[in-house]
Amino acid sequence: MRTVDVARESGYSVQQVRDLERLGVIPPAVRSDNGYRSYTPLHVHALRAYRGLAGAVGPVEARRLLAELRTATIEKAAAEIDAVHARLAREREEALRAQRALQGIQAEEDGRDDESMTITQLAEALGVRSSTLRFWEQEGLVLPERVTTLRARRYGPAAVGAARVVAALRAGGYGIPAVREVMGSLDGRDGLEDARRILRGRLDQLAARSVALLRAGADLAAVVTAVDATQGTPGPPE
Repeated sequence: MRTVDVARESGYSVQQVRDLERLGVIPPAVRSDNGYRSYTPLHVHALRAYRGLAGAVGPVEARRLLAELRTATIEKAAAEIDAVHARLAREREEALRAQRALQGIQAEEDGRDDESMTITQLAEALGVRSSTLRFWEQEGLVLPERVTTLRARRYGPAAVGAARVVAALRAGGYGIPAVREVMGSLDGRDGLEDARRILRGRLDQLAARSVALLRAGADLAAVVTAVDATQGTPGPPE
């Protein structure tokens, strides 16, 4: 197959095919005496597999994974692909857990009075350590409304609500920089709804990543079994 044929079959441009070959995403093409590249259907499978992997885990991780899959045994390659599925499932469960936490926050907000809480009370209510709340304070995520001369912290209703949202987002897999950005964009009155919207967006993204990985399945299998065949190990029955 010529470069233009591979580009047409894979959905990439001719230059992208050459660039991805240079990056090691696909095996080097055979060069003829006159310098022209000659590809095989396996190159097309590898490029399509890369597209799906990039959609699932990002281009940098996809390049690393595909380079490993092209040289790994079928057992190791299957384990690597299973790990990607497991990672997506874990991230989805974290987001769903955060979503459930936000639902619980709303229920508590509807029936809660306006009393403040100590750091110990708030930590117990959230299921975190007091040191976690102090760390969030250092990061500017949750600020107590009053700190006495004895360094005793009191959290008013607004601070308690912010702490619950932070706890839910952290449970949903958000790192501190992402949580800081989210908290900075939340409106005081609509914070919970904004956080729910953000988590819904995360779940949508996870669904898209999972679909991308599923679409890459047949091409990944072609890459893996081709490598297995070159190692002299019988592949799975057709």
